[in-house]
Amino acid sequence: MSLGVIRGIKLKYRILFFLTLGVVILDQITKSMILERFGLGMTLPIIPNYFNLTYVQNRGAAFGFLAQTDPAFRVPFFIVVPTLALVSIALVFRRLADRDLKMASALSLVVAGALGNLIDRFVLGFVVDFLDFHWHWGYHFPAFNVADSAICIGVGLLMLDWFKQEKQLD
Repeated sequence: MSLGVIRGIKLKYRILFFLTLGVVILDQITKSMILERFGLGMTLPIIPNYFNLTYVQNRGAAFGFLAQTDPAFRVPFFIVVPTLALVSIALVFRRLADRDLKMASALSLVVAGALGNLIDRFVLGFVVDFLDFHWHWGYHFPAFNVADSAICIGVGLLMLDWFKQEKQLD
């Protein structure tokens, strides 16, 4: 793609393309590294008592939600729902002002995260999680990955924007 062609594309779509591509690549590379180097359940302490790399297979949604449901329901559910979410985001994105960089970035992060985890579900049948935060082994936050982080950051930015708009209406 030449620089002139890239400049001709609306800024919001450049953000969508490059941010989504970058996050999906980072997500898939990190998951691939975990799959190559770790056995299921293997843990490598990074910051003792606080942070490990731990290979977990997540067959559910965020933080294992619905992981124990019947696969006949769960598998189609976790293909159809993210696909519908991506279509909905695409419709919102189309209406987004070209210079609304914050919203374009937030929606792009959500798209990237959804795609990263959807790739896992199609290819592996589960999502690879590995970022394991805990407090002295007494409390473990559910393991997650780069895609989950992108979704959370994107949704956080969307919520901040929503709260800002709500405050302006008061």
